[in-house]
Amino acid sequence: MKKIPFIFLLLMSFSYGQQKSTSKLKKESRPNIVLILADDMGYADLGCYGSEISTPNLDALANNGLRMTQFYNASRCCPTRASLLTGLYPHEANMGFMQEDCGLPGYGGHIPNDAVTMAQVLKENGYNTAMSGKWHVGNDREYWPTQKGFEKFYGFPHHGGAYFYPFPGDQVVVIGDSIITPKDDYYSTEAINEYGVKFVEEMVSDEKPFFLYLAHIAPHFPLQARQEDIAKYRGKYLNGFEKIREDRFKKQKALGIIPEDYPISKSDPKVPDWNSLSQAEKDDYDLRMSVYAAQIESMDRGIGDLIETLKETGELENTLIVFLSDNGGTREDYSNPELTAPIGQVGSFACYKLPWANVSNTPYRKFKHWGNEGGIRSPFIVHFPKMIQEQRIDNQPAHIIDIMTTFTDLAEANYPSTYNGINIKPTQGKSLIPIFKGENRTAHKGLFWEHEGNKAARIGNWKWVSIYPEYVDELYNLAEDPVEEFNMAKKNSKKLKELKQQWQSWADKVGVIPWEKVLESKPDQARLQIWY
Repeated sequence: MKKIPFIFLLLMSFSYGQQKSTSKLKKESRPNIVLILADDMGYADLGCYGSEISTPNLDALANNGLRMTQFYNASRCCPTRASLLTGLYPHEANMGFMQEDCGLPGYGGHIPNDAVTMAQVLKENGYNTAMSGKWHVGNDREYWPTQKGFEKFYGFPHHGGAYFYPFPGDQVVVIGDSIITPKDDYYSTEAINEYGVKFVEEMVSDEKPFFLYLAHIAPHFPLQARQEDIAKYRGKYLNGFEKIREDRFKKQKALGIIPEDYPISKSDPKVPDWNSLSQAEKDDYDLRMSVYAAQIESMDRGIGDLIETLKETGELENTLIVFLSDNGGTREDYSNPELTAPIGQVGSFACYKLPWANVSNTPYRKFKHWGNEGGIRSPFIVHFPKMIQEQRIDNQPAHIIDIMTTFTDLAEANYPSTYNGINIKPTQGKSLIPIFKGENRTAHKGLFWEHEGNKAARIGNWKWVSIYPEYVDELYNLAEDPVEEFNMAKKNSKKLKELKQQWQSWADKVGVIPWEKVLESKPDQARLQIWY
């Protein structure tokens, strides 16, 4: 048998190395995508958006990337998630209410088969796909993430509201399609981040690019966090609601999130005067906000572990990371006095309440559920070194429906007209890539909202809001009044009529049903008053 010359073996080895390198470069020609979603976190709750809460990892992404100041969500958990995943307005994605089946078209409570998720689109176009966290867009197994394009799934298929185990409600934790029992000392925020890291480590070994959807429960109620994290904040909130809100407002100006001459809305009329509270009441509010802050810090810490994993695997430079919240801070208070465990610990069920939600949404009005800016503006961070080389803040309006289009553009993916033999609704979004590049984007002709009878429309800088059940018309010029303080409905009836007509045309197109009829469709109306 002839010996193979050493030089030939050396050349073969070099050639093999070159092939591996070429394969790696081939993978890097399309970016990995990491989408991170916070739950019920307000516009001003991150350090890089004005907060005193410690979020160094998200701040670092912002300081080396893009922050958007006028990014809009769909005002509540399920509607936002359905829009985020499909690029459709909620009613087109069968999420006109929540994940309750109301027996009405567009109100079925799960993503339908005539809509595709970004995971389905990216998977069909050569991406590995994984999700860790809260699903909340389909209770039944046939609508779970593994049936909607995600090859890997860890988390909560139903809804959130679960941190320490045992959970306060009927939540289940799933790996793939199998329900599991959490171990002792379980804390969901940590587990969601850990599985996000695990999935990335598994996917980077493949030549394909990957998509990770990291959907946190934090900082949604109930208030529960590690005691050592809570302790960092105890006493910091005894300065009261107004002082913390004013400090955040000043920091937003210093950061450039808002200009120096920007106004702040009046505090919600239901916010009590801090000085009128007893010391026990002040301590209680301090504790609640301390737990809330600890939940956000814990989320940020685990996101830092994910970023470090991307660095260690050499993938950070070629990974688009997007972070946002599903809606504004919530004034809901479902605190359960029958659960007597101390607030923040396992077995407790408490909320941080309206006054702190008003602080979370600085400088805007209202909360989750409503179409006012406090309910529908999200912090929005983009980190993508290949396209965004320096820190920028952009003030162009954008909407949750734009993310699907952006991802498919970056992934060079084809959005299908049919899927599994079913005609697919066309996406409603516009790509954010021009904004990522520092360019002016052609704006949407209009943006629209409806949830539980609460309505809103934005056409250019004009904004119409109608709050259920009063249905009092509110009209604002956001260029002059960005915090919606001066209602111009009576002064400009022509503009009001124009916006209401455009909203109605949109509502007819996407299938909005009057909220009163939705309520009539459910004999047990209390079932609609759920706390997700």
